[in-house]
Amino acid sequence: MSIIAYIIAEAKMIRERDPAIKSNLEIVLYPGFRAVLYYRLAHKLYLGKHFFLARWVSQRAARKTGIEIHPGAVIGKGLFIDHGNGVVIGETAEIGIMLPCITELPSAG
Repeated sequence: MSIIAYIIAEAKMIRERDPAIKSNLEIVLYPGFRAVLYYRLAHKLYLGKHFFLARWVSQRAARKTGIEIHPGAVIGKGLFIDHGNGVVIGETAEIGIMLPCITELPSAG
């Protein structure tokens, strides 16, 4: 699957799950979407035994998105992280297909 086809498929899945999204362009603003894209790149590097580069990409993503995903984690298609600041997915994690990760924060007031 090409990266463009992957992004289109992920965008479609996110639009189906999140009623707050009004357009496809809005999806690229979601930190969870970007974190998973960074993870996919880092995971490919990790599988190719480019461990330093993989960790560099994952740490850069963590600083930009607030979501840390170890490149050695095994994550299936369709992971959606909504409101994910502070989410950490470790190296030994195995996450299946089509799993939403929606964190509910208490609202003030």
